[in-house]
Parts: sequence; structure tokens; C-alpha cells
Amino acid sequence: MKKLVLFAGAALALTTAAFAAPNKKAPPTEVKCAVMTDHKVNIKEATGKKMFADYKGNRYFFCCGGCPAQFSKNPAKFAKADHIKTPKPDKKKA
Repeated sequence: MKKLVLFAGAALALTTAAFAAPNKKAPPTEVKCAVMTDHKVNIKEATGKKMFADYKGNRYFFCCGGCPAQFSKNPAKFAKADHIKTPKPDKKKA
């Protein structure tokens, strides 16, 4: 009888683990500026203002008008700064 209870408990635990939802991390809403890393940048606002640059499959965000010029002079220098993957084009808008 004890073996049956242990087997049922183990089966229940394995079944629960198999059907558990994967732990997906929500995308960030805010990142540090790629140039002035002590400044936070809201991704949605920066995207709306075109305050970003794409480099090697990643998107980097900026806090002010001077940052994009600094970034474009030497993007490799800032490649390790906070970034997100470059979003794929929205086919619905095309």
C-alpha cells in the first residue's frame, strides 16, 4: 500500500511539472541610455521619438539629442550597454 501511495505522489509531481507554464521573462519597459548610462530611458517613449539606433541585431536607446551622434561615431564602444533585440518589422503596417 505504501508503494502505491508513493508511486501516486511521484506521478502527480511529475504531471504537475510537465504541465506547468514556462517561466517567460517580461520584456523590459525601461533601460539605461546606451551613452549616458546613469540615465534611464522609457523604451516606448524613446521609440516614439525615434531616440534609438540599431546595431548588429540589437536596439540601443538614448536619453537626449546628443547621444545618437556619440553612438554613431563608434557603436562598438557602446555594444555592451543596455539594449533589446531589434524588433521584427510589423507586417500588418506594410
